[in-house]
Amino acid sequence: MSKYVINAWEPENPAFWHDGGSATANRNLWLSIPALALAFAIWMVWSVVVVNLPAIGFQYSTNQLFWLTALPGLSGATLRIFYSFMVPIFGGRKWTTISTASLLIPAIGIGFAVQDVTTGYPTMLLLALLCGFGGGNFASSMANISFFYPKAKKGYALGMNAGLGNLGVSVVQFVVPMVITAGVFGAVGGAPQQAIKAGTTSTLWLQNAGFIWVPFMVASTVLAWFGMNDLASAKASFAEQAVIFKRKHNWLMCWLYTGTFGSFIGYSAGFPLLIKTQFPDVNPLQYAFLGPLVGALARVLGGIVADKLGGARVTVWTFACMIAAAYGVIWFLPNAGTNGDFTGFFWMFMLLFAGTGVGNASTFRMIPIIFLTEHQRAAKGKSIALQHQAVADANKEGAAVLGFTSAVAAYGAFFIPKSYGTSIALTGSADAALWCFIGFYVSCIVITWWCYARKDADMPC
Repeated sequence: MSKYVINAWEPENPAFWHDGGSATANRNLWLSIPALALAFAIWMVWSVVVVNLPAIGFQYSTNQLFWLTALPGLSGATLRIFYSFMVPIFGGRKWTTISTASLLIPAIGIGFAVQDVTTGYPTMLLLALLCGFGGGNFASSMANISFFYPKAKKGYALGMNAGLGNLGVSVVQFVVPMVITAGVFGAVGGAPQQAIKAGTTSTLWLQNAGFIWVPFMVASTVLAWFGMNDLASAKASFAEQAVIFKRKHNWLMCWLYTGTFGSFIGYSAGFPLLIKTQFPDVNPLQYAFLGPLVGALARVLGGIVADKLGGARVTVWTFACMIAAAYGVIWFLPNAGTNGDFTGFFWMFMLLFAGTGVGNASTFRMIPIIFLTEHQRAAKGKSIALQHQAVADANKEGAAVLGFTSAVAAYGAFFIPKSYGTSIALTGSADAALWCFIGFYVSCIVITWWCYARKDADMPC
């Protein structure tokens, strides 16, 4: 047996947890976080790249640019379905290493493709799809970390992993606009491009949007291989995990997490281009990174709050806040001949991003609690061995559901930008898309309250 494989793992045992278990779990968490942040960075890199493509000579329509922004979301969400089940099959250490190394393919590919304005649109579409590798990583990363922590600390651990990992979205939208203005890699990085914006010519190294992540990806891959662990108790075949498709709560949580994380990642992907189309006098890259930053930090806080107040209660109030914020965005958008109010629009979106972050944490706190409660109820009054097995089965199912719900929710990265594009094309405004989102949030409140938050709910959590 490899020295990286842990055969006995009992996080619910206080003695085990304090006698080295906590330190091991935290080491795996803190190596997982940068790997996940890099995954989010490469997943969302097109949200920044597309804004600069026309300036350096790429002749793409607005609809084509929205497609490049949306496709990583489509492929990332689809890959998450498969990634959800990989950790119990391969092991957390091995799969984190493989999945992080895979990010090098789109990062390097983008670096070369944007240097030549004759690069075909199909090639760009392929690279956008390959950025979905970054989106897929979230499902396996969250499933992996969930195995390491006891019930009482899952909200904290998942909130930290996802919240700080989500910072990759903000980092890419903050770092890329800076690094593309300088020859960071010298002659090795390639020649600059001449960019023309509003009649002003400047020099850009757009290839740095891909190349800048390469050394960090290599370092994170090496650290994952030599610093993380595989848990023997987490081993499970796909057939063993596939039982989640028969679980009612799996599908209910898919719906709720689509409302939170689907909104977070969709708004992150579409925010820069929405600003550019609705407020053309505003530079979107000066503001775009702030939304994902707020959402990511709110997720860390949300995990702590949900551990104290309960995931369902926090989720209900979060969706109520998101409804109010979405209506505020509609109010401040340009409409009926008015220019809109960018300041009001911006702050309503910050509130919306904060809501998605808190909701991401509170819904993910609900999932392991739901499945642990369900299995413990079934094992009540039975032998100690069966009760221990119930906890192990609950952890495996909960981890699979964490991954699968994140897969379904990730389609928000595709549908929200495309909803904006469709709404603008059909009505001249993004209002219709936002009204649809509000309707969805109302349904989330009803489901959360009825199934999980009300006094006599079947599964209070």
